[in-house]
Amino acid sequence: MSTPRTPPPLAGGAQGADALEPLLGIALDALRTGAAARGGPLPAGGPETVAAHVRAAAHPVLPDHGTGPETALRTLVHALTEGAADPAEPLCAAHLHCPPLAVATAADLAASALNPSMDSWDQAPAATALEALVTRALADEIHTDGDALITTGGTEANQLALLLAREAPTTRGPIRLITGANAHHSLTRAAWLLGLPEPVTVPAPAGTLDPAALDEALTELGGPPGTHLVAATAGTTDAGLIDPLDDIADLCHTHGARLHVDAAYGGGLLFSDTHRARLHGIHRADTVALDLHKLGWQPAAAGLIAVRDPHDLDALNHRADYLNADDDTDAGLPDLLGRSLRTTRRPDVLKIAATLKAYGRTGLGHLVDQVCAQAQQFAELIDAHPAFELYDTPTISTVLFRPTHATDHHIAHVRRHLLTEGTAVLGRATLDGRRWLKATLLNPHTRPTDLTALLKLVEEAAHAKGTTPR
Repeated sequence: MSTPRTPPPLAGGAQGADALEPLLGIALDALRTGAAARGGPLPAGGPETVAAHVRAAAHPVLPDHGTGPETALRTLVHALTEGAADPAEPLCAAHLHCPPLAVATAADLAASALNPSMDSWDQAPAATALEALVTRALADEIHTDGDALITTGGTEANQLALLLAREAPTTRGPIRLITGANAHHSLTRAAWLLGLPEPVTVPAPAGTLDPAALDEALTELGGPPGTHLVAATAGTTDAGLIDPLDDIADLCHTHGARLHVDAAYGGGLLFSDTHRARLHGIHRADTVALDLHKLGWQPAAAGLIAVRDPHDLDALNHRADYLNADDDTDAGLPDLLGRSLRTTRRPDVLKIAATLKAYGRTGLGHLVDQVCAQAQQFAELIDAHPAFELYDTPTISTVLFRPTHATDHHIAHVRRHLLTEGTAVLGRATLDGRRWLKATLLNPHTRPTDLTALLKLVEEAAHAKGTTPR
């Protein structure tokens, strides 16, 4: 009879920390060596080069006999880090892709080690209590006596907003979504997913939803109150613009429409005494999408949906005897199935809670103020530079610009040249019928010299031999 092998060590339990400690040292060292090998905001060489390096590190993906945890961890963490687009590098500024705070990342590790599943109290006793405290505190930032649910981000929050609108007691027949032309694509996709009628798109000629056009659309659609859902945006993906929330709320009140605000990007302004007023009127929304893995510096995923009326969440109530039997809930065990459409879900609340407790509203507000100030500085650099054109003064921390006299095709080519060289990560956006380079500044450690260097790289790429498209 063969002797049974001792199972590999686990991350939890009384010995979990001891098992993790040496592996964490290996992972941290691989993070260091990988970043040093990359030497910039992303790896040079483009997709084929990166894929080849990853293939070499991962091969064979499923060997007959493993290499052991130390070798596997060192090899793959190094490869992933060397091949990363690292948002902690100041010249990695393309997307709403934040560098997470160290305290949030450490808390996320602890959450992974304990592995609570947020679908029944007996799998997550303390995490259940913590989630209730944190969601209520964040809901209070928008709605007095409201509530909030943890989501995977703005997309899930937008989907839930449409679902709650469809199922609300005040809804009179099929709900019709009305969005601005500037709205996030997830809203239209959510309407499709839920089988709602084709959304109505209202013009956004200046990048924000036009209240006059919204009034006209609501008047033309007619119908009884409770048949329309207007989705406004607080922080557009392309330019970080904020719709006139108070004016839109007035129109929703006049026409009996429900209001959702997608504040996945701009919601972080709530932490800032300086910039909070930009969201004036957000408290009048029935639902609000928030995303703390943007202006909250959390590891993904860290989203929320806030609701003005907690009874709206009754639509999510669901029974599965093995998770929330009636006699258990009657005996006082919290029911978690109505807190999400997901069943198994991570305790993402822990990293959020650790961040809130560590830095408070003032600390987070200071981070928001820093990145907004960086955007203003970068815009001023661009505006003063004869080789560049600025789209507009930034509203949050997104700056759109383009080389003067460049064609749209050349601008796209310049961006890809920077990516292939591994020197800078910039996004792209099309507004007013023209293509723009996009810098989304979410790294509070970015310095003025980094902004100057970024602009110089773009200028050099725009004039470099070989970047001019044929």
